[in-house]
Amino acid sequence: MSDAGDPLIHVLWINAGLSCDGDSVALTAATQPSIEEIALGALPGLPRIAVHWPLIDFECGPTGGADDFLEWFFKAERGELEPFVLIVEGSIPNELLHDDGYWSGFGNDPVTGQPRTTSDWVDRLARKALAVVAVGTCATYGGIHAMAGNPTGAMGVPDYLGWEWKSHAGIPIVCVPGCPIQPDNLSETLTYLLYQATGQAPMIPLDDQLRPRWLFGSTVHEGCDRAGYYEQADFADEYGSPKCIVKLGCWGPVVMCNVPKRGWLNGVGGCPNVGGICIGCTMPGFPDKFMPFMDEPPGGKLSTTAVGWYGTTVKRLRGITTHTLDREPKWRRPGKELTTGATRTW
Repeated sequence: MSDAGDPLIHVLWINAGLSCDGDSVALTAATQPSIEEIALGALPGLPRIAVHWPLIDFECGPTGGADDFLEWFFKAERGELEPFVLIVEGSIPNELLHDDGYWSGFGNDPVTGQPRTTSDWVDRLARKALAVVAVGTCATYGGIHAMAGNPTGAMGVPDYLGWEWKSHAGIPIVCVPGCPIQPDNLSETLTYLLYQATGQAPMIPLDDQLRPRWLFGSTVHEGCDRAGYYEQADFADEYGSPKCIVKLGCWGPVVMCNVPKRGWLNGVGGCPNVGGICIGCTMPGFPDKFMPFMDEPPGGKLSTTAVGWYGTTVKRLRGITTHTLDREPKWRRPGKELTTGATRTW
């Protein structure tokens, strides 16, 4: 940053929810744009920012010292760090389930000296944030930690704050699901919010699950390299086949995700593109509604049976057409007669 003074917008990242920090790690691979381009303001019109992110922050000095990482969060709590965007990584445990102890925390309370819970931080900071972004499926919908039988009562940020919750700027909770997130999906969402915060973009368009519409508006199947095999009922019966992998357990036809179109790293890869089934990790019902993995989805049995007769017919007709088109026109050969259909004028 070349300008003197404090950055215009601070980004406070709490990774103390129940998670594996995989979303933080994934973001380091973003290229469209990269986190470096965002942090350095390399994009036209992007406001100056300061990112307070446990994964990369060098501020690890003593509490109350010049390099105290948590002091930025206390400043935000006191209203001394406006505007700021709050990012939450990991699901929020239900701390009301016990009388003592805690499930997850982030630093110590300066008054009591005791650990401050993640949910307490969300309570204190969300109402003062310009926007709240839930990163990864754990933070958005609860994810692995919120599956049936868990002892923590874990939930996503919208479940905790309320699905109708909005920031003081009128921005709903922004959910970027994925286990982990697709790197560019998150960096692009953050970029949009920074432009919106400075009046250069309209309200971020979200679907009814609070996901950015332009990223999660289509199914995996619609962007899948293998979709053509599905419609002609060409299904793989083993891994390693290039054919459609629905019968191996892929939920792509009903999962809202853009990974096959976007790729994973720098446009390359993506679960079904490289032979991996889609297990629905961007969906609110993940993982419970998609288990057991690696087993044909219940709806898949019906749909693949129904498409069988149609697909077999389509495949046969395509074969006939391909055979016809895979030949050159008959007039392309030597001889004394012009057989192209043109009239000789000489």
